[in-house]
This record gives sequence, C-alpha cells and structure tokens, in this order.
Amino acid sequence: MPQQTLTGKRVAILATDGVEQVELVEPRSAVEDAGATTALLSLDSGSIQAMHHDVDKGDTFTVDQTVAQVSPADFDALILPGGTTNPDKLRQDPTAVDFVKQFAASGKPIGVICHGPWTLVEADAVRGRTLTSYPSVRTDIRNAGGTVVDEEVVTDNGLVSSRKPSDLPAFCAKIVEEFAEGKH
Repeated sequence: MPQQTLTGKRVAILATDGVEQVELVEPRSAVEDAGATTALLSLDSGSIQAMHHDVDKGDTFTVDQTVAQVSPADFDALILPGGTTNPDKLRQDPTAVDFVKQFAASGKPIGVICHGPWTLVEADAVRGRTLTSYPSVRTDIRNAGGTVVDEEVVTDNGLVSSRKPSDLPAFCAKIVEEFAEGKH
C-alpha cells in the first residue's frame, strides 16, 4: 500500500472529449492511491469521451464540475492529460485557459503529459520554464518561451512534464512527490 502522502489534498484534472484515457486514468489513480481527492473538470457538465491513441474510443468519464464552476483556490494541484484533441479544445476555451493561467501563477504544482502543454502554451505558462512533451508540441513550447528537453520526466519548480504514455510510471511517481511538496 502506498504511503498516504497526499491525504487532505484536492487535485483537479482538466480534460474534455478526446483525452488520452491512460493519461487520465493512471495519474488519477496514482494521486488517489496516495490519499488525494480528485475532481474531473471539463468545459461542460455530463461526461467526456476518452480515446486510445486518438483512434479508438475508450470509456466515458463523468465530469465532477465545469471549469467555470471552480477556482484554482479550490485545489492544491492540477493534472493536464494529453490526447491531441483534448488540449486543442481546452486551449480554445477562454475559461479553461484563464483557469490554467491562474493556477500556474499561483505556484501550485502542475502535472502535464504528452500534448497537454498546448493548454499551458495558450495560458502563457511555459515562458522561462523547462519541460518535455510529445515531439509535435515542442516547437510550440519553444515559440512560447519555454525550453524543451527530451527526457522521461522533467520537473521545473513544481511543473512536472512527460512525453508519452510509456513515461507514465515515472510521471505518476513524480507528480505524487511534487504534489506532496505543495506550493513552490
């Protein structure tokens, strides 16, 4: 049984239709197993459709609250899973972008994987930061003032990033560690 290092912490997971299922499920399980309470936030109420590699439909997941109903002050940490259409939809929604921008400015830890940094780019939250991502997102990060490295997991002052689903074991371990440390 994992040590309950996140007991009492509330973790937001911001996602919408097209989220890569494994990048939602595994980090959520990791932080819940460590004692955190999670809330799936999305653009609309109801449920979201997860995908497997942007090709096959996965499961649907019930939305706990819309991003418009909450504030970054309600949470201790944030997870931004990937999938290509998920962050592409999020970065076009002003409420979601503002939530991420405020969250990043708060200094609270954020975990982001694969294409998830697109939302951080739109929120101007990668400038001066070092992170990793799926290869097709790296030019966007550089153009937004971030530094990109090609590593399994990268941590920059509470911002934890990974490249792809095969990085999930390292990503999940690192977000639990960083979320336990709290605000940076």
